[in-house]
Amino acid sequence: MQNFEYHNPVRILFGKGQIAGLPKLLDQSHKIMMIYGGGSIKKNGVYEQVTNALSRFEVTEFSGIEPNPQFQTCMKAVDQIKNEKIDFLLAVGGGSVVDAVKFIAAAVRFTGNDPWVILSKWKPVRDA
Repeated sequence: MQNFEYHNPVRILFGKGQIAGLPKLLDQSHKIMMIYGGGSIKKNGVYEQVTNALSRFEVTEFSGIEPNPQFQTCMKAVDQIKNEKIDFLLAVGGGSVVDAVKFIAAAVRFTGNDPWVILSKWKPVRDA
């Protein structure tokens, strides 16, 4: 076994009624991007709960994350984040959305020429 240190600054709210607790975790100065998939969150009521909870915040949306997220879709989100100076990403949805947001967060801060190397060559992520 190799020695290592692991730091994972992630807070997860899980379960019934937890969406209402989002504002307590955020600073009013955050520019938030809510990222989601094809719209099932609108059908099941989650979208309305999140938008109500964040009604006092500046929120931008990015939708259309596919199952097995596409690189091109994620890079569109990266461009929007950079253009609008978003500083907080909120994944709302299932595993594909969460996976996409992890890559998007890394790609936004990537300092090389092409964030594709994060995926294709397992380039270490130093900041997200």
